[in-house]
Amino acid sequence: MTRKATAEDVALAAGVSRWSVTRALTPGAIISDKTRAAVMAAAEQLGYRPNLLARSLNTKTTHQVAVLVDDFANPHKLVALERLTAALQAEDRVAMLIHIGRHFDHAHALLHAGQRMVDAVVLLGTDFRDETLQAAHEAGSPPLFVLARESAVAGIASVSCDAEGSMREIVAHLAARGYRRPGFMSGPVALSTGLGRQRHHAAFWAAHGVTAVPELAAGAYDRHAAAAALRRYLAEVPAHDRIDVLVCENDVLALGAADVARHEAGLRVPQDLAIVGYDGSDLAGLAGFDLTTFEQPMEAMAHTLVEMLLGRRAPEPVALPGRLVVRGST
Repeated sequence: MTRKATAEDVALAAGVSRWSVTRALTPGAIISDKTRAAVMAAAEQLGYRPNLLARSLNTKTTHQVAVLVDDFANPHKLVALERLTAALQAEDRVAMLIHIGRHFDHAHALLHAGQRMVDAVVLLGTDFRDETLQAAHEAGSPPLFVLARESAVAGIASVSCDAEGSMREIVAHLAARGYRRPGFMSGPVALSTGLGRQRHHAAFWAAHGVTAVPELAAGAYDRHAAAAALRRYLAEVPAHDRIDVLVCENDVLALGAADVARHEAGLRVPQDLAIVGYDGSDLAGLAGFDLTTFEQPMEAMAHTLVEMLLGRRAPEPVALPGRLVVRGST
């Protein structure tokens, strides 16, 4: 069998110490260009690859980041994962995906991540409880970061789309179009509260003199749940008392609602019911939906979070501006 080359083999071939090999292969370490070049040439010739596990034991870092996700029914999560993992890999960090489900809750996931000695944990817009994060933070878990939702726990940084600014733009657009009977479709209770979109939506309508905003609670970010919520509303409320515009907490809900409105209830969109989503997903732009939505700046959000994770930016709550994309549904 061919034996794998070791750091000692590289040191011997390059005519340097074992310590010099370690420094030459460590990004940012101080070492002369001549020594680094000799080590790199020897490593290339011998086919040497550093043992990352051994390096992690020496440096106390693993370059691994746990990413906790539970909302796989939302296709926009794939976009968020793509942006986040690309930003991490550009900085030589690897994402460890942990799926939160019925048999693996956030408490177990945070414990699992800590046992794996990850350098940080990112919660990607998941339906977590603030008290769970508070307990993990106080227990000395790896640094926690929240993406695509505001953090309500002191000491836990977050990067989200500016909920207040986005709802200001959405309501101003709808009011200018003449809509005056708004409704709001929400997702999971805990997550909806943390996002703040429903709260700001109601506040800006109140500034326009509209104080009653019915809530259509889907209970989950799922197009089937959205469809069921709109069916219930249409069955319970007479046509003359119904809302004339429905703002949804994300695009998945809006797409499920639009499908029922057009193909089951026979409503014209936007003449009978205007619909607005939130995320800026590709599906929203399909001609069959032509959905007005608010695009989250996911690439900028992921980059900002990674900058915090690496210590290049202060860990704090950050809300970035997005973009209103107006289409035929309003």
